[in-house]
Amino acid sequence: MSSNPIIVWFRESLRLSDHPALYTAAMSGSRVTCSFVYDQESPGIRPLGGATQWWLAQSLRALRAELEALGADLVIRRGPAAKVLGELAREIKAGAVYWNDVAQAGPRAVAADVEAALGDIGVASRVFADDLLVDPAELRGKDGRGPRVFTPFWKRVLALVDPPKPLPTPARLACVTGASSLAIEALGLEPTKPDWAGGLRTTWQAGERAAQQRLTRFLEFAVHGYAGDRDRPDIEATSRLSPHLRFGEISPRQIWHTARFAAEERPACARGIDKFLSELGWREFSRHLLYNNPDLATRNLQPSFDAFPWTKDDAALAAWQRGQTGYPIVDAGMRELWHTGSMHNRVRMVAASLLVKHLLIDWRAGEQWFWDTLVDADPGSNPASWQWVAGSGADAAPYFRVFNPVLQGEKFDANGAYVRRWVPELARLPAGLIHQPWAAKPLELAEAGVALGRSYPSPIVEHKHGRARALAAYASLRTSD
Repeated sequence: MSSNPIIVWFRESLRLSDHPALYTAAMSGSRVTCSFVYDQESPGIRPLGGATQWWLAQSLRALRAELEALGADLVIRRGPAAKVLGELAREIKAGAVYWNDVAQAGPRAVAADVEAALGDIGVASRVFADDLLVDPAELRGKDGRGPRVFTPFWKRVLALVDPPKPLPTPARLACVTGASSLAIEALGLEPTKPDWAGGLRTTWQAGERAAQQRLTRFLEFAVHGYAGDRDRPDIEATSRLSPHLRFGEISPRQIWHTARFAAEERPACARGIDKFLSELGWREFSRHLLYNNPDLATRNLQPSFDAFPWTKDDAALAAWQRGQTGYPIVDAGMRELWHTGSMHNRVRMVAASLLVKHLLIDWRAGEQWFWDTLVDADPGSNPASWQWVAGSGADAAPYFRVFNPVLQGEKFDANGAYVRRWVPELARLPAGLIHQPWAAKPLELAEAGVALGRSYPSPIVEHKHGRARALAAYASLRTSD
């Protein structure tokens, strides 16, 4: 056994299985110290939103419990990673620090600082590929640019050999003990006054074990109908793995190989699994966009949109955030988001479209709200999706596509079950009226206990007017090119 221990720096891979840095350190025969650094100070790091901070606390608790089962501990510290890891390496006389790569400009800059600081004190560094199926460098064109359209991107990914098979959890860890550690509570990740996380606690269970269980349930029970049912918010037809992926409680490789094995075992599920893996592909595509465009959350991918005539309307933005727009499917989604930290993907698109097209509010305001309230707020998927809806991004929605929130509700929540759950003041309206309560007759409203403008708002903007205004704004942008 080597005399100098190895520090395994946990970053966005908060799991024990398929963890290349941890597995390699464990197999080396050296003693190991597992560490997590809460670094919100290093340049290039986007501070976490409130919901992701809450999730991180739960994920760290789960990780610590899993490590303790192997006879190890998780050393938690906070501050600039280069400074913190350098200090820890000196304390335990480490010979090396291993970590999994995060293929983003900010995290890679932090890692470069860590490597330099360790080198100054004679400590080696070793980095392992981890958070993507394919290294972005492999998909660069002759012009040096990465793909900007999803379909050819995904075809290229599928044409490559399968990603490496997942690594097992180390059977045991020979650990270094005695290093001081912060309590998770000392990081201040969870809300207290007020404690707004009650809905998150009742909705989610974080951690590697929960992620694996969720994937198993999805592949056993829901994937067969996934291709047809994934757009329905009134039923649980999706995997809901996105927050687990966000924090690396499960890896893309684990999902890929487990799903492929399920397709081989149950060919009838192949269509659903292919569609499911294509959604994993959208996550991959968004991360590649972020890799090539580090300012994805703040800058239009299409520069022509820099001249778009956005409207500043704080009252309309607040009504959208509170789920008080007068469009039931949108309000249901925004209230689900506030209560659970999540929102069905179809409803996310409709809600985003209402904000940027009907209300002409800058997509960055919506992206920031989702960043703060989503437990799965992903640095790639969140801004990429908002830019897709706005039309300013890669593979963007056509400018003339303005979702009709009434038709969207009637199509994907036909019986109104989703709206009834999250907008209970409309629960007594019949299915034919629940997505457009303003179309109800006064007697129908009275029987349902709905007072438009008082118990439930009238539409913040009439759809026909909002659509016409949006098309005029987009047309002005096109003529100014």
